[in-house]
Amino acid sequence: MPPAHGPGGKKPPAGAGGKAAAPPPPELAVRHRALAALFVALLSLVGLLGFNIEAERAVLVVVYSLLAGATALWLALSAMRRARRSRTARPHGSVAATVIAGIGIGLAAAMLLAFGLFGRQLSDYGRCLSGANTIAASQSCYSRFAHALNHQFGLTGRG
Repeated sequence: MPPAHGPGGKKPPAGAGGKAAAPPPPELAVRHRALAALFVALLSLVGLLGFNIEAERAVLVVVYSLLAGATALWLALSAMRRARRSRTARPHGSVAATVIAGIGIGLAAAMLLAFGLFGRQLSDYGRCLSGANTIAASQSCYSRFAHALNHQFGLTGRG
């Protein structure tokens, strides 16, 4: 059986054939930036969990999530850019932070658009739900909300 190393029993030189050598790990500051990006991206999604239908407070929560997502995206992209410039490995968590921040920005932007288009209806629906003590009352609130949306879009006859 031939030797496992190569012709003549010698090891091939490092970097020859096979895989290229892995880049060195990123600097500590770049790793911290990527970790901060991941943390802030998660905070942007947690902010959306604190969402309440009452329009005044909800808009502030959504704006917070949008700003946190944008900050996380900037931190993650700048960490990856710094690692690439210094020819080091991409810091752990930077891709995840980019994806999570993108999701948070997209959800927050969609919610802001909904508030822009249906702010009054959503506010009325939130106030109605806060006073609804039964399932029937909640269903009545939803029916009024759906009717208001249908009326705004002209889906029902005007009369």
